[in-house]
Amino acid sequence: MVLAAGRGERMRPLTDTCPKPLLDVRGKPLMQWPMDALAAGGFTELVVNTDWLGTQISDRFGPTPLSGNGVALSISYSDEGRDFGGALETAGGIVRALPLLGDVFWVAAGDVFAPGFVFTQAAVDGFLSSGKLAHLWLVPNPAHNPKGDFGLASNGLALNTAEEKFTFSTIGLYRAALFAPPYCDIASGNPGGIKAPLAPILRAAMNNQQVSAELYTGPWTDVGTPERLRQLNAEEPQTAPAQHP
Repeated sequence: MVLAAGRGERMRPLTDTCPKPLLDVRGKPLMQWPMDALAAGGFTELVVNTDWLGTQISDRFGPTPLSGNGVALSISYSDEGRDFGGALETAGGIVRALPLLGDVFWVAAGDVFAPGFVFTQAAVDGFLSSGKLAHLWLVPNPAHNPKGDFGLASNGLALNTAEEKFTFSTIGLYRAALFAPPYCDIASGNPGGIKAPLAPILRAAMNNQQVSAELYTGPWTDVGTPERLRQLNAEEPQTAPAQHP
């Protein structure tokens, strides 16, 4: 699932007429970077949630686009704006899309730039064998989030409390069971359009040692401001992208 329903308030006025995930980064829409990376890893069935100016996204890609590498994709759209008049936040949007997703699925944000991240079947297989409900990729804390989000234990568990915390990259693997009781009380498909953040669900599962994590140290930018977007487009792309650890 590629998250693309945000309003992008901090990116205004750029996002007044263009949804944030379609803003150009180094020659292609920002959200196409994770889409292409998923396709390169063999993950070609995508779900994209939309809200603000969402028809621009579905019109841009359609249901069966080719990735930047020429791989055929199949995209299902979860139009939260059409169905409920607004975005459902991360967990609400995921639960809305659950009927379109499998038992295990990737989630990546369409407004985060991580050109070196590699989505692999090996990561999925490792997650499946772990029995955990979620596996998160954390990154060193950027200047705009100096305190971080979650800790990382030596045994690979994600922690609510820790002396050292890292920032959640937004990239993760999940089981559908995380979005069911006791961690989430929203019915699958979210028929009521309930808005719900993801962090409380993750934290509750962390308390039961159900969330694992690892550190990703490749290039990573939360493209949250026009200045960060300008910086990305002014930088020369790397010739050898960092690989998945």
